[in-house]
Amino acid sequence: MSTKIAVIGSGFSSLSAAAYLAQSGHQVTVFEKNDTVGGRARRLEKDGFTFDIGPSWYWMPDIFERFFADFGKKPSDYYHLDKLNPAYSVYFKDDRIQIGDNLDAIKKTFEEIEPGSGEKLQAFIDKSSENYDIAIRDLVYRPGESIIELVTPKTVKKLGAFIGNVSKDVRKKFKDPKLVSILEFPVLFLGATPGNTPSFYNFMNYADFGLGTWHPKGGMYEVILGMKKLAEDLGVVIRTNAPVTEILVSDDGHANGISLDGEVHLFDTVLSGADYHHSETLLQPKYRQYSEKYWSKKTFAPSSLIFYVGFDCKLKNVDHHNLFFDTDFTKHANEIYENPKWPEDPLFYANFTSITDNTAPEGCENGFFLIPLAPGLEDTPELREEYFQKIMDRFQKLTDQKIMDNILFKESFCVNDFKEAYNSYKGNAYGMANTLLQTAFLRPNLRSRTVKSLYFTGQLTVPGPGVPPSLISGKLAAQLINKHLST
Repeated sequence: MSTKIAVIGSGFSSLSAAAYLAQSGHQVTVFEKNDTVGGRARRLEKDGFTFDIGPSWYWMPDIFERFFADFGKKPSDYYHLDKLNPAYSVYFKDDRIQIGDNLDAIKKTFEEIEPGSGEKLQAFIDKSSENYDIAIRDLVYRPGESIIELVTPKTVKKLGAFIGNVSKDVRKKFKDPKLVSILEFPVLFLGATPGNTPSFYNFMNYADFGLGTWHPKGGMYEVILGMKKLAEDLGVVIRTNAPVTEILVSDDGHANGISLDGEVHLFDTVLSGADYHHSETLLQPKYRQYSEKYWSKKTFAPSSLIFYVGFDCKLKNVDHHNLFFDTDFTKHANEIYENPKWPEDPLFYANFTSITDNTAPEGCENGFFLIPLAPGLEDTPELREEYFQKIMDRFQKLTDQKIMDNILFKESFCVNDFKEAYNSYKGNAYGMANTLLQTAFLRPNLRSRTVKSLYFTGQLTVPGPGVPPSLISGKLAAQLINKHLST
């Protein structure tokens, strides 16, 4: 049965859902508040430089392959991928460690730092590979409607992995603090500290060391453009500069349309891929599932202060992806999750896609610098500038170069921008963290319990934060809509 479906937002989850719904024969219209598609994955172009505004890591390539295969396509039909070697560099106070593009090379690096750790790493990755297989086959493609979804013969055997945490597991096997930091890093993509992330999620280490780090030529936005083309080829209509101001509900309790500042559009079903909290504010209070108290008690993934910098020279001693772990990780984590405030000595991340790609003018470099922050912090131009100076001082020292006089321009994006551009709750950048009590059926529902024909998708619902989970979330929401339309 063909129905008219409105999709709010055009990020990874919304475009994914729109494509699946159109494939099922529905008439799908996407409404995006900004002037380009992509949600948090937009693109900045300035003076010949190109930057991904949002996501910059391409991990778990199998999830992208699976998405496109559902439509008889391949990623290569839309964009070209390069496997990065080194995958990334990690800077400490007195050292720089490069992570290779295969497990044998990484084991050799570990062995050089901590004798005996190479063999331990192989065993650790074997276990994380097993968890990855269970996660992909048995868990993440489930809609989070019941605890029963988590109970399979394989997951029952892994019960202990949901009680322990990643930090304890890593520290039992590895003693060198640098190796510990490298192994704890991947779970940060899940939005919580390693100490608050269930052991089972060490499958992210397999995503890192086993599947590798990739780069779509032209940047992550090329993936969005590929998904946009796929959706439009399937018949999806996409409207930009179209901010939805209300989700309409009929007298019998069905979502039956949307309003664009008074411009009413009627639909049979509404799916929102916008920030979940914001989406519910588009409803009258009596139709909202979750109170402000509910949201305030949840553990949100960090916000970010991001700088996009154009340099008039090529930089040295850096790779495509770079992590700066030269300060106290535990202290910075505490300043995000336990005692929210601007961090005293923040860890930060930098990428330079122009090392791999043609994303800067000849002889120039584009720099993307990111500091994780607690959501909801005060955000002022003065604070942004103070922290830019902080990280650039460290960056110059650690990479042994002076580059402040080589800056052509810099743009910044922080808490206030996340709120304004994406209606993001407290200006969070990555959605809701995947802690034990915020996993699967314990996350906000894909389907509204109070309004019929109203659904949600994205990083605040299942399966969680990150680009690959967002692709999956769109598929799950579409499947749920089809299931209920057929009954």
